[in-house]
Amino acid sequence: MKVLESGENYLETILMLNKQNNNETRAIDVTNALGFSKPTVSVMLKQLRENGYVTVNEKGYIALTEKGLEIANKIYEKHVVIAKALIKIGVEHDIAYKDACKIEHDISDETFTQLKKFLDK
Repeated sequence: MKVLESGENYLETILMLNKQNNNETRAIDVTNALGFSKPTVSVMLKQLRENGYVTVNEKGYIALTEKGLEIANKIYEKHVVIAKALIKIGVEHDIAYKDACKIEHDISDETFTQLKKFLDK
């Protein structure tokens, strides 16, 4: 299964919430963070679990599997780098991070690599 943009958003959100919550993130935390309904989040988490991107333990805590973590880290890195680039050219902080969330899913690996190199100079 290729993870679509919505799945990438979930994985990135779980990664960030797990960092904030000491790996004690539940579905309700994802619901609150993304602003979606409980049934919508439940359906997506089920798909991510069935496809091996997340696990849920007996206490309801969500963990990223190795392949889920790989995708989440890649998307998160793109988010941060793109936001920093936008801020560097004068975009306001909050707008830069919102726009980066949209761009991170569509930017090619080649363009992203060159953007990182440019920012490192």
